[in-house]
Amino acid sequence: MARSNETFNKKEKEKKRLKKQLEKKEKTAERKNNSSKGKSLEDMMAYIDENGNITTTRPTNNVPKVISAKDIVIGVPRQTAEEDEPLKKGEIIFFNSSKGYGFIKSLTMDENIFFHVNNLEFQAKEHDKVTFLVEKGPKGLTAVNIVKAD
Repeated sequence: MARSNETFNKKEKEKKRLKKQLEKKEKTAERKNNSSKGKSLEDMMAYIDENGNITTTRPTNNVPKVISAKDIVIGVPRQTAEEDEPLKKGEIIFFNSSKGYGFIKSLTMDENIFFHVNNLEFQAKEHDKVTFLVEKGPKGLTAVNIVKAD
């Protein structure tokens, strides 16, 4: 007896091919039904309302708003200083003398500020009360000109 030339794999490939053809025919029929050919110009128009939103209805108010050039702000407004007093008070909460850095808990800003031993003007230890200036460093705020408070 001779074997059949059709294998399981061939049958599966044929099913997939027929399924793709059927899907393609359905998509073309759907596109034909939903095509915009033959619509009037008014049906294809889109309008922009006074807020910049796209709508299908024609706006009734055609008078444009008058905008003064002084009202337009381009860029970022200048930042105001957080406080008039640049000298801050705080307490050293961590200090590693072998590595030469530590953190100060600021009393006014409620955050920890990094400092390096080069910015100290005295021999520091933990829980010392200090006054300092704050500068913007490459990785965040940094305390400089650190002096022991009396």
